Amino acid sequence: MRRRSLLLAVPAGLATLSACGSDSPDKEAEATASPSPQSPSAPPPPKIVDGPLPEITAGKEFGQKPTVAKGTGTPSKDLAVRTVIAGNGRTVAENDFIQAQYLGQNWANAKVFDNSYDRKTPIVIQLAQGSIIDGWRYGLSGKKAGSRVMMAVPPTWGYGEQGNAQAGIKGDDTLVFVIDIENTFNARSSADGKAVAQDSALPKVGTNTDGKAPSLEIPKTAPPKDLVSEYVLEGDGPTVEQDSTVLVQYKGVLWADGKEFDSTYSRGQLTSFSLQQVVPGWSQGLAGKKVGSRVLIVIPPKLGYGDNPPQGSPIKKDSTLVFTVDLLAKM
Repeated sequence: MRRRSLLLAVPAGLATLSACGSDSPDKEAEATASPSPQSPSAPPPPKIVDGPLPEITAGKEFGQKPTVAKGTGTPSKDLAVRTVIAGNGRTVAENDFIQAQYLGQNWANAKVFDNSYDRKTPIVIQLAQGSIIDGWRYGLSGKKAGSRVMMAVPPTWGYGEQGNAQAGIKGDDTLVFVIDIENTFNARSSADGKAVAQDSALPKVGTNTDGKAPSLEIPKTAPPKDLVSEYVLEGDGPTVEQDSTVLVQYKGVLWADGKEFDSTYSRGQLTSFSLQQVVPGWSQGLAGKKVGSRVLIVIPPKLGYGDNPPQGSPIKKDSTLVFTVDLLAKM
């Protein structure tokens, strides 16, 4: 069983992965057509074939919004997948998180029901059962970052017999997707920023980028009374905002004795959450920082758990918390 992260300040679950970075009611309506599943039950694995697939008539380069012709003839009952542009980045595996731009349309009439290119914000979503339609989960596994992948997804591995009424998708519609895979993340992912000088009066954080937990050395001094948030590795990605949802690796220890109390590295899985759902020290410490960075956060009790620590955790009343956080993606 996956242990609930100690970072959550309220009992609400982690933010869903189907919002596609939307920040307005109109964009939330668009997001319901994104490749999020309608049902957690999974059909058997599909047979993957090369086609048929419609032609991309414009926007043929990676990262360009594509224009796709209407499908001709009868689409395959199997999952049709083709690598249009082969990338040379990391290989995507099932249960990885991917960052991608995409366009989805109906095979029969070429009606576009969703695309991230117009939103100018890639989707970051996990290729896991229950998080995404199975066509993506099976069709993108084994592909490499930097690739453009095209697929035709029959209802069995799409939205099923119920379709998606809000998106205009019927239960017998085959869906065509063009997907530009920008990046992929898993439990071995690290920040990739440049090392910056560290303050000798603060905890020293390791700068390794091999996916292993960085070291955290606590000085034998009294903890700071105010929040500390400093770059260890400074990335060059988008800036995290106060209401952002982020994908991270992190490790947390107690200032008092250096004892680890929570870690994605120990669990072997990444974590995503909204900065509106965590203790104030996290939201204030990560807001304004750039994706691709490793950040040292020292959280005084007043911005952490104060006199109400999580039940059953090693955190005691009025503990100062120390975190190293790798900001992998902004969702």
